[in-house]
Amino acid sequence: MGKIDYKKEFSILYKASSKTPHVVDVHEMNFLMVDGQGDPNSSQDFQDAVEALYSLSFTLKFAIKLGPTAVDYGVPPLEGLWWADDIAAFKAGRKDEWKWTLMIMQPEFVTPALLNDAIEKLKAKKDPTALSKVRFEPFCEGRAAQIMHIGPYSEEGPTIEKLHAFIRENGCEVAGKHHEIYLGDPRRAAPEKLRTIVRQPMA
Repeated sequence: MGKIDYKKEFSILYKASSKTPHVVDVHEMNFLMVDGQGDPNSSQDFQDAVEALYSLSFTLKFAIKLGPTAVDYGVPPLEGLWWADDIAAFKAGRKDEWKWTLMIMQPEFVTPALLNDAIEKLKAKKDPTALSKVRFEPFCEGRAAQIMHIGPYSEEGPTIEKLHAFIRENGCEVAGKHHEIYLGDPRRAAPEKLRTIVRQPMA
């Protein structure tokens, strides 16, 4: 049995230069999502959302691998949409006011029926705190620009500015929510080695 690697299947979306932004057209995909608000460094809701998303994604993965279709795949990386009602709060780093949607992409063969079965299995086994907050829906980002940030999340500022400048230089405007794709695990990697794709929709 081969194993699908979605970071390779959709390499244009999961790879980026750390020097020069590039434009991508992001097609519609299905995601598990959890919404919340607060500082990601201290919010228990944030940690609970991460736990629920990963737990449910891996429950689905193993159910599909051992099921009739017998498809194996790597669980895609965690992603986050970020914004604030007051844009000044976002730019100034007032993280308690930040709003977020954490999400993990799901393969096209994940159905509502499979998802419901996985939720029941997970409830019986572990029942993560935020499991009831998880929703399953399509998300289509459309045209966007992205760049790779290497280093701590707290030092993304210059990378974001470079990305926004690129968008303006190409005659477009920043549109939609700030998007991050976490290719590194902060629990295992040194902060200076973390890799994060920073994506921004453009219009």
